[in-house]
Amino acid sequence: QVQLVESGGGLVQAGGSLRLSCAASGGAVSYYAMAWFRQAPGKGREFVAAISRSTTTYFGDFVKGRFAISIDNAKNTVYLQMNSLKPEDTAVYYCAARWSRNPAYYTSTASEVAYWGQGTQVSVSS
Repeated sequence: QVQLVESGGGLVQAGGSLRLSCAASGGAVSYYAMAWFRQAPGKGREFVAAISRSTTTYFGDFVKGRFAISIDNAKNTVYLQMNSLKPEDTAVYYCAARWSRNPAYYTSTASEVAYWGQGTQVSVSS
């Protein structure tokens, strides 16, 4: 069973950047479809980005080229690079994983996620 720990959140001004990290233990991230979701106060969990085992990447419609997701297999860590941040990006960001035999599989649906991290707060001031 894989455990996920996020870090890198914080307070940033609009237009700034943050890089979130998701360190995995108990399993190699290369064996999982990995993703990031976020949840703002009073809202449901929203898909942000995903990377399949074949390293194809997918993004939520709101991202519009501002974010990038990547994997460092040597560090067993997944990253979310966020640029041009907006106040509406303020949320708790969660790392997510699901094992799949299919290397092309990815998930953008919270109900399909098998493992979650504890979340890291991102706050963007105007």
